[in-house]
Amino acid sequence: MTETLPPAEVVRRSGFSLDTLRYYERVGLLHGISRSASGHRRFSEADLEWLGVLRCLRDTGMPIAEMCRYAASAREGDRTLAERLALLTAHEERVERHIAELRAQQEHLREKIAWYQEQLRRSGSDTAPEGGSSA
Repeated sequence: MTETLPPAEVVRRSGFSLDTLRYYERVGLLHGISRSASGHRRFSEADLEWLGVLRCLRDTGMPIAEMCRYAASAREGDRTLAERLALLTAHEERVERHIAELRAQQEHLREKIAWYQEQLRRSGSDTAPEGGSSA
């Protein structure tokens, strides 16, 4: 029999809370989670790997509804490869646009920081805000 993991271990290894794991199971993102004789959830290594996929999708901003579509497609097997590719490609394009927006915003912040540093230098003040640097 394959070794299974208790929820506490999956929480520790996945970084998801127990409430999130329960929610993901309820909405269909986690499917077929086994149970012990006492009814407690038992996770496989494959479940933990799938949680890694879900972590990536969530952390990159994929909406839950889209994650559910992806999960449902994945359960249908190879006949949905093109659908899953399309979902991931569209998501990756959104992530790329978001990264570009963040880079532009970061550049704006850098310009503001440089402006403030220059103002402090010109005023002869060498006191930077706490935790900051004038260099």
